[in-house]
Amino acid sequence: MNLRDTLLAIAVAVLWGLNFVAIDIGLHPAGQEVPPLLFVAIRFVLVVFPCIFFIRKPDVSWAAIIGVGLFMSAGQFGLLYLAMALGMPAGLASLVLQAQVLLTILLAAMFLGERPSRRQGGGVVLGVAGLAVVATGRSAVAPLLPLVIVLAAALSWAAGNVIARRAKAASGLGLVVWSGAVVPLPLAGLSLVVDGPEAVFTTLGNLQAPTILSALYTAVFASLVGYGIWNRLLASHPSSSVVPFTLLVPVVGMSAAWLVLGEVPSGPEVTGGLLLLAGVATAVLTFGRGRRQSRRAGLDLLRG
Repeated sequence: MNLRDTLLAIAVAVLWGLNFVAIDIGLHPAGQEVPPLLFVAIRFVLVVFPCIFFIRKPDVSWAAIIGVGLFMSAGQFGLLYLAMALGMPAGLASLVLQAQVLLTILLAAMFLGERPSRRQGGGVVLGVAGLAVVATGRSAVAPLLPLVIVLAAALSWAAGNVIARRAKAASGLGLVVWSGAVVPLPLAGLSLVVDGPEAVFTTLGNLQAPTILSALYTAVFASLVGYGIWNRLLASHPSSSVVPFTLLVPVVGMSAAWLVLGEVPSGPEVTGGLLLLAGVATAVLTFGRGRRQSRRAGLDLLRG
């Protein structure tokens, strides 16, 4: 990836890292618990409207649009919000969700024929070692069920990554908006079934400012901006070059959770975070073939 796309990928990681704190705040405003599936539905109403009236349908099949909507949006966030509502800490959620890195590379190898280089594979292994260190340090405070649900969310995200990569939509933003239209009705319907009509309509009639601001942040910055850039990067580069940048997400997420929510990282978490950064550098700072290309790429990165 060139320097511009590298910086865009880092910016997306920052937006997504902050996203976990925003979700936690929106789910647990003072004196209220917002039904998680309903909250996801609200988020994607804001993603879709009014943008869908101004953005063309991407030049991909309806199957791809529905697939991305079901896996990258409804599946990932429905499960993530549910896990956080059940007690998964925001910082730890940002970490565990990055299991999607390995899962995406595995699925891309199986379905797209993409094979990561040894350097990329080594970087992912190093990053996963960092994830393991942090997860071990937090395992005592993470209930098993929310942990399993976040892993399921990671698998859903990975499947969505592969579908988006195969679709190669020219407009990443268009894919976000049009695939987002798949989300609100099914998740709102599930919330009516799971939480009950009374809880749903009471929440809608008493939305608090933190929940509204959280929904706006997650819709505009995490979805429209973040996934708009992300889908374009996946359409332009192999998954194994793009996906490792998400290893930065838990570093941002855990730092933000520390500052905003008081989730103080332990020694293992700090150590694991440093390993994650090392893994990202190893996996994504791959150079072109030949020494001359390697030197030029290295100089470009240093100048940036």
